[in-house]
Amino acid sequence: MEKKDRTMKRKVLLFIISLIFLDTTLAQASYSIPEEMPKGSLVGNIAQDLGIEIKRLISGKARIFSRNREEHVELSANRGVLLVKERIDREALCTETELCALDFQIILENPMEFYTVTVQITDINDNAPTFEKHEMRFKISESAVTGAAFVLKRAVDNDVGINDLQDYLLKPSDHFILKLHRNADGNKNVEMVLQKPLDREQQEQINLVLTAVDGGEPQMSGTMQIVITVLDVNDNAPVFTQKTYKATVTENSLKGTVVATVSASDADEGSNSKIKYSITNTLDKVNTVFQINEENGEIALIGEIDFERSRHFQIELLASDNGGLTHSSKLIVDVQDVNDNKPEIRIMSKSNVISEDVKPETVVTMINTEDQDSGENGKVQCFLNENIPFILKSSSSNFYSLVTDSELDRERASDKTVNSN
Repeated sequence: MEKKDRTMKRKVLLFIISLIFLDTTLAQASYSIPEEMPKGSLVGNIAQDLGIEIKRLISGKARIFSRNREEHVELSANRGVLLVKERIDREALCTETELCALDFQIILENPMEFYTVTVQITDINDNAPTFEKHEMRFKISESAVTGAAFVLKRAVDNDVGINDLQDYLLKPSDHFILKLHRNADGNKNVEMVLQKPLDREQQEQINLVLTAVDGGEPQMSGTMQIVITVLDVNDNAPVFTQKTYKATVTENSLKGTVVATVSASDADEGSNSKIKYSITNTLDKVNTVFQINEENGEIALIGEIDFERSRHFQIELLASDNGGLTHSSKLIVDVQDVNDNKPEIRIMSKSNVISEDVKPETVVTMINTEDQDSGENGKVQCFLNENIPFILKSSSSNFYSLVTDSELDRERASDKTVNSN
């Protein structure tokens, strides 16, 4: 009777393992959709593109596994398609990169399979160029020489590519023309250059309109008023000691930490030589993280910095004298990483019951590891405790398979506890 019970138990175990025997498969599908598609819009026919029958999606309890906290795409297993789960704003999703993509896996069970899916989010022209302020005021001496340059605040367009900011226009252009300087990061510094001498007795105030335009269809634009008050005699502009300053700061530095000190000089005397410093960044987070002392040029932290969110900052600087003449420079701040994030281990899917006579290298569990830090601080080592009949195998970057390494003996140990560190 005891032998018969043992035979029956073995048959039950064999039946269970036949249902959950894992067969991992790596395949990939890629799609491209524009941002702002309505909820429920079709992303792609995943069943057709991966060659999976719908009944397999259903029986395998197909689901999406994503490293992101928010899921923007959902799987309809009954239809075999991917759908937009919620309206996607590319500018909110990818704040600092032109290429924007959602990467996730589709997991199936019995047998286990997983597929990698990439959904590119393309930009639409849904943002107009915008100036931080609607007006800029200058006080310019009538003795200012032809060719004198005056830095204007840039516009910001959250779109990318051709939909991004393309050009500026200045009207009327009787006294001033625009001069654009392209930076290494692709942005353009804008200067207003005097091309005709001013005469305070003829015109004490000049009103201009600066227009920023993008390249989208239809084209969108933003404007800023420029008001110039013509003054007497200030014939030397401030000059920064360096065209570009550089500094480094570790993430999580305390508020009040002085990052750098910049300085400029003015050849004029008296009140016309008095210099004020300012930060001219517009519509980005620089002004919420850094502050400059307008008197001595010290730049200090007023907000928190996180290497995982921003690895560097470009601070646009302006030195102004009392006569309205200006000079620009910039400070590049590199953020240094500290090991402030713990590795994360996620169990993607697992089997709780296996047969004692299962073959070696049978997949038991799929594991994903991740560390938000970078470089050496972001490298994760995944290993098992000793004296267990399992080993870890790397399936792809940050993905591991837990597989059997030797024969199992239920009579010696019916339960195995696996710890990963």
